[in-house]
Parts: sequence; structure tokens; C-alpha cells
Amino acid sequence: MTKAKNTICLWFDKDAEAAARFYAATFPDSAVTAISRAPMDYPNGAAGDVLTVEFTILGIPCLGLNGGPMFQHSDAFSFQIATDDQEETDRYWNAIVGNGGKESQCGWCKDKWGISWQITPRALTEALSAGGDEARRAFQAMMTMTKIDIAVLEAARRG
Repeated sequence: MTKAKNTICLWFDKDAEAAARFYAATFPDSAVTAISRAPMDYPNGAAGDVLTVEFTILGIPCLGLNGGPMFQHSDAFSFQIATDDQEETDRYWNAIVGNGGKESQCGWCKDKWGISWQITPRALTEALSAGGDEARRAFQAMMTMTKIDIAVLEAARRG
């Protein structure tokens, strides 16, 4: 397999493999593709520890680096997952939040490793793209939500 030219690198304290396996089990077109172990002791680990994990999330190549506790994830980076219906929205949201994650506002949640996710129904994107009063009403409804409720969003869009 050829390594992608551009790969998202996510820094973990020590749980890159667990995170990658969770993502692979949660999202289609996702897999753990390689695990590299440290060839010698290093400041935050020992020889033989998992150093990097190569994986894909919905076809996007990623590298998990077990670099230690000095850097934390922030909301400045997130994965945005476009969902087709409420069932898919619920499935991803519940998987992330139910596995030690945290709910946030407007379709955002955070997994237990601190990675931010936007679980974004296509209905929300379409409503906001409509412009005018439709978009304003949809936006106003979204601002009151944690997980996006498509039925409430569409009702607001219609007025």
C-alpha cells in the first residue's frame, strides 16, 4: 500500500491504538492499517511501546502518535461527519458520547481522547445554504441543540 502524500497526524498521550480501533469500528471505510513500535526507550515511553498507528477514518488517512501528555487537542480541529438521516446522526453521536465522550453544542461532541467531532446532518447544511428566513430559522433552532434533531430543524426551516 502506498502512503498518502497528506496525512492528518493526531497526537495522543498513549492511547493512539485504542482510539484508532474505536474509529475503525465506528465509521465505515475506516481501518487500522499499521502499528509501529518504538525501537528504543524515549522520553514518554519504552522500547516496544506503540509509537504510531496508521489508520483511516471514512477514507481519510491519519496517523496517531503516542507523543505524551504535553499537548492536548482543542476545538480548533474537528472531524465533520456528514450524515444522511437521524438514524446515522444518532449512531455516530451515541458511539462517541457513549464511549466516554462529551456532548457540546450545535452538533459538536468530543471523544474520550479529546478529539472534536461535528456530527452534521446534510439537512442542516442544506437549510443553512438556503439563505434568507429559512436559514435564519434553521440556524436559530440549531443554536438550541446539542445533537442535531433533523425533524425539529426541518420544522423550523419551514416556519
